[in-house]
Amino acid sequence: MELTETVEEIQQEQVLLADLISLPLPVLKSSTSLEECILKRRSVRQFKNKDLTLEQISQLLWAGQGITDTKNKLKSAPSAGALYPIDLYVVTSKGVFSYTADGHKIARTLRADLRQGLSNACQGQTFIAEAGITIIITATLSKTTWRYGEKGIRFASLEAGHVAQNILLQAVPLKLNAIPVGQFNDKEVKALLELPTEQLPIYIIPIGYQK
Repeated sequence: MELTETVEEIQQEQVLLADLISLPLPVLKSSTSLEECILKRRSVRQFKNKDLTLEQISQLLWAGQGITDTKNKLKSAPSAGALYPIDLYVVTSKGVFSYTADGHKIARTLRADLRQGLSNACQGQTFIAEAGITIIITATLSKTTWRYGEKGIRFASLEAGHVAQNILLQAVPLKLNAIPVGQFNDKEVKALLELPTEQLPIYIIPIGYQK
């Protein structure tokens, strides 16, 4: 542990050692307009090896899959038939966490720092090992195909894109940079993260501070 760490950073490290973490409430107003987010969004491949705050992680996950209508359990990204086949995982230096929108919380699935392994599974794209976090977007295709048949595969892929764009735009007002990654070995990512059999990795988004 570096002596330059602040009290807040040390406290966050301790929080991220827990198996179940209730995330801070998302901020619903920002001084950055949507137009400015679109204007400033850039794909970045050089990151400082620095952890994100719990508040930043909370905001990014809420943007991707957070509940925006508590009565009807509707989420931040559109979903065909409101079937929501998408799940989010967060790869951090303290382990891997799955996101649950209901209750806005993350649960630990693995304790190891798998960022280098994830980089290897992504054809050796080194910036993935340096990013503060990486969000993995997975889809359970059976949640849409039971209703829509083969078109359910298309709908799940479209939804993953909606979720990813929300996350990419949300990074801007947080003073973070991100890049969408589609070049990875599906089987290696599934094995590394020990994903459930029915979940297919669709999108990988490293996020962090630009170097």
